[in-house]
Amino acid sequence: MGYLTTHVLDTAQGRPGKGIRIEVHRLEGERRTRLKEVVTNDDGRCDGPILEGGAFTVGEYELVFHAGDYLRAEGIEAPEPRFLDVIPLRFGVADADAHYHVPLLLSPYGYSTYRGS
Repeated sequence: MGYLTTHVLDTAQGRPGKGIRIEVHRLEGERRTRLKEVVTNDDGRCDGPILEGGAFTVGEYELVFHAGDYLRAEGIEAPEPRFLDVIPLRFGVADADAHYHVPLLLSPYGYSTYRGS
């Protein structure tokens, strides 16, 4: 049974991104269906898989990271509007029996992602 996880690291401060709200959407053509909302824990991870079992199928997904709210809460000063506020990451799932780990490395002026393990 496959599942989806994430991990947010605040590369500017050198620590996990805790308390970041993440929306999860399924994409079908132009249709975008919100499936769930999660918040990262003190380690920058979710307490369990974001999606798993029958909720995790072949298709396209989007994780929407509310980074601006996190950066403001951390007291990281930046001009408004912030360069990065809401970060959408779209990705495809070709094997619903696999583990898809989609981490976010975050700073006020840049981010990176990859398929992790």
